[in-house]
Amino acid sequence: MTDQSPDLDALRAAHPDHWRRAAAIRTLTLDAVAAANSGHSGMPMGMADVATVLWEKHLKFDASRPEWPDRDRFVLSAGHGSMLLYSLLYLTGYPEMTLDQIRDFRQLGGITAGHPEYRHAPGIEATTGPLGQGIAMSVGMAIAEEVQRARYGRKIVDHYTWVIAGDGCLMEGVSQEAIALAGKLELSKLIVMWDDNRITIDGKVELSDVTDQKQRFKASGWDVIEVDGHDPDAIDVALNQAKKGKKPTMIACRTHIALGSGAQDTAKGHGALTDPDLISATKRAYGWEEAPFDIPADLKSQWEAIGSRGAEARAEWETRLAEMGSGKRADFERALKGEAPRRLSATIKALKRQIAEGQPSVATRKSSEMVLEVVNPIMAETIGGSADLTGSNNTLTEGLGIFDADNRAGRYIHYGIREHGMAAALNGMALHGGVRPYGGTFFCFTDYARPAMRLSALMGVPVTYVMTHDSIGLGEDGPTHQPIEHLAMCRATPNTHVFRPCDTVETAEAWELALTSERTPSILTLTRQNVATLRKDYTSKNLVAQGAYVLTDATAKRMVILMATGSEVEIAMAARDLLERDGIGTRVVSMPCWELFEEQDEKYRRKVLPAGPVRVAVEAATRFGWDRWLYGERGRRDKGAFVGMHGFGASAPAEDLYKHFGITAEAVAQAARDML
Repeated sequence: MTDQSPDLDALRAAHPDHWRRAAAIRTLTLDAVAAANSGHSGMPMGMADVATVLWEKHLKFDASRPEWPDRDRFVLSAGHGSMLLYSLLYLTGYPEMTLDQIRDFRQLGGITAGHPEYRHAPGIEATTGPLGQGIAMSVGMAIAEEVQRARYGRKIVDHYTWVIAGDGCLMEGVSQEAIALAGKLELSKLIVMWDDNRITIDGKVELSDVTDQKQRFKASGWDVIEVDGHDPDAIDVALNQAKKGKKPTMIACRTHIALGSGAQDTAKGHGALTDPDLISATKRAYGWEEAPFDIPADLKSQWEAIGSRGAEARAEWETRLAEMGSGKRADFERALKGEAPRRLSATIKALKRQIAEGQPSVATRKSSEMVLEVVNPIMAETIGGSADLTGSNNTLTEGLGIFDADNRAGRYIHYGIREHGMAAALNGMALHGGVRPYGGTFFCFTDYARPAMRLSALMGVPVTYVMTHDSIGLGEDGPTHQPIEHLAMCRATPNTHVFRPCDTVETAEAWELALTSERTPSILTLTRQNVATLRKDYTSKNLVAQGAYVLTDATAKRMVILMATGSEVEIAMAARDLLERDGIGTRVVSMPCWELFEEQDEKYRRKVLPAGPVRVAVEAATRFGWDRWLYGERGRRDKGAFVGMHGFGASAPAEDLYKHFGITAEAVAQAARDML
């Protein structure tokens, strides 16, 4: 390997067919970025040789069947170089990635967004704009492959996860969480190709970083290989070696960003190369004489042959699947579709009936454990875990087993203190398919997990986040651990269901909705402190699915509506008793999921929250967002009060904190009286 500029003529002469195939990626990138007048040219130009060898000789896929379950996963963690992926999908013959889509790079309505967007087109395995997320999600994909292989056998599940990551991916902190976890779990079918071009937007990497990345990966339990990223023979040898390893492998690919252009090895080469003279000169250096976006027919045929190379393996796999026992095959296919087993509904209903009869007073984190105890045995695809808070999150149930290097059949993962890495891995598992991942931490630490949680919503993957210790009710750990603004933050995120159940019955219903969700992640915010069973009368209907509902109505003339979530519903119920005692008719509305309430028709919402009565909201969190429900969706009310937090919490027993901050039944009742 050398840091000197490579001799393009010598490379072209030594490997003419390879060079021409790689040049197709490079020139499509130049043309698309120039047409859009924006984008990132340098990385696709630098990594074209590595990608060409990978897709031609190693990646298991069939372009005509992009969703083949046993395909290799290819994750472009350095998502700004999206034209590398789009070029490969077009060249190998993915039906939806047409030349017109390449021409529409970064344009409204196109599938070729500036960064790869999951669900925009087959072959895009993950949304990878934020750096580091792709490599972290790939860990989850590799975990899912191991789990499924242990369950269904190597004949049905046996594939690799390949990642292209850049310097930026490795600088992001989530990458260390991810590679440390992968090394501990010995995910040998995970292979990361590092684009070692030593350039960032600001300039040379050495401006901001002196990390020896190869030693860093080795220290985290990875095998490391070094290779000249422009030598196809050496690349092929390295990829073969990586596939034989017993650990995850990082291949350090020494490349030159914006190869062959006047911007090679410079910060300018990282971004959009749009100057016509520079583009013309670069194409001449490649020996490329075609018009913009023109790929010669013989070259396109070569690439399409690569795209169909996996058809035989895919057909053989389909035969093996057909030979599998009908019951196991049905289970495999159901889990891949993300469908819950038929028994789930009956199981949840039986638990609800049991709770209504026993009426336990438990923390909703314990309620969640009670649900998982009956769900995990009937949903073999659930994969649980916690960021070093298993005993606090109550996420481990009997019989799951611990997933590690010695037990691939285990269904529980110890993530360590890696909230961000855990959340990204959960996304990767959901993207891989065939498993239902959930992971736990304290609700306050959504701050650490937030970037990956946002991607759950953006990609539309049904990950379940079990977030316990959801308010000042956690007590003595103090304000650093007491989430105040986090409900508002999560509720502000599109395509996210935030559940804050008031008791075990609501918790069971929330879990049922989370486990049957198709394209929406769920956040279960759960208490540390005990709460009474408030849903005392059994009903088979899932009331949480309505988002909000009347828990108990007024007996006297209705003058007040109290709205609450979670542990504060109990406070609202006590306040109702005080008001009703004085002849003030009071309705209590439990609002476990605002997002689902918003999805109901206006008639139902107005039935639950009719005009007329004064309204009081109570929640041990910030007021932000509550005004919509206090003053009406169209802002037509002038009487509403909020009882909750207006600053950070404090360190003290929970009961003392609720009194100190005025979140009591007496305060709620008085707020209502003051408006009457």
